Amino acid sequence: MSFADVFNTLLILGTLQGLILSVLLFFTKKNRRANRFLAVVMLLFALASLNLFIYYSPAVKNVPILFFALNFIPLILVMPIGPLIYFYVRSNFEPDFKLNKNQRWHFAPAIIDIVPQLTAAIFVIGVLTNTIRNNPGPWTIFIDTYNIYADIPRWLSVSLYIWTSIKYLRSVTGVTNNRLKWFRQFLQIFMVFQAIWGIYLIPYVIPAFTDFMLNTFDWYPVYIPMVVLIYTLGLKGYLLPAQEPLIVRKSIPPPESTVNEVVPLLIQAMEQDKKYLDPALDLTQLSKHIGIPAKTISAVLNQHLHQSFNEFINSYRISSFQQRVLSGEFKNMTIMGIAFESGFNSQATFQRSFKQQTGISPSEFIQQNTQKVEN
Repeated sequence: MSFADVFNTLLILGTLQGLILSVLLFFTKKNRRANRFLAVVMLLFALASLNLFIYYSPAVKNVPILFFALNFIPLILVMPIGPLIYFYVRSNFEPDFKLNKNQRWHFAPAIIDIVPQLTAAIFVIGVLTNTIRNNPGPWTIFIDTYNIYADIPRWLSVSLYIWTSIKYLRSVTGVTNNRLKWFRQFLQIFMVFQAIWGIYLIPYVIPAFTDFMLNTFDWYPVYIPMVVLIYTLGLKGYLLPAQEPLIVRKSIPPPESTVNEVVPLLIQAMEQDKKYLDPALDLTQLSKHIGIPAKTISAVLNQHLHQSFNEFINSYRISSFQQRVLSGEFKNMTIMGIAFESGFNSQATFQRSFKQQTGISPSEFIQQNTQKVEN
């Protein structure tokens, strides 16, 4: 048996395994919502394996009508995989997690995957209706070229969502280490796959090396790890114990005596000492300045004033900016010059904070108040 035969056998076994695991994951009652995300991932991997198996199958090539029909069936759908991975991870730690309307837009880039099929359909319909000349050459070249470069946004999409999932895991608390360990391994396995795919992709998308990569390695370096992914992740996901709800630690509000002590000190530090004008001011420095532990300050701000430390400090900086504008100082300074004088050290932070607090941009505020200043 040749290596190609072994490869094709692995492909069809991976396809069957992926389809079976997809059905099991979709209909299991354990971790039902989370496992349905993983079920779709397994299905998409299985379809990708099936696509390559069909491509190498002489039986399909010997049936022209069937081979022609496959041009209109999108078996390779990669763009949804990244969002599915992210939502799978989240739904395993958030029992009430449901996709909302905004989150469904994460799947809109899947249009990238079906452009070749849409192109083939447009060509055939155009030929049948005599609106397009029956010359498939340029259309075929476009589809082949597109299929090469479409792998770039696909790889970037999956990589981005894996990184987003890793960041999400870092914020998770209140669950067993074993469960977190598995999901870290889950994402690490995907990272290894992404690394292999990326190494293959770099020369593959360079026109001078595309044919060399296909003729020398074909898709073996990518699809063999994909089959391993199907076996490893699908089976492990199916056997994963039922999810545990996140442990929410209820914060104990600071006593009234503490609030009465801390709030005046905070106001004094801002209004009299003008500590907000220091761009490098942080919670530790403010704690040393007023002689109150940082945790106590944070608790009073969050639970009594309902503000984060940054929101509290930036509110004074924004007020300072507004006062400087109304005093006419902006005539001789740029907007960011006034912002820096008011304690900000980042344009992005200034713009975002100002819009969040006032509902308008700094430039809109200046325009609205220009006439007042001139009068």
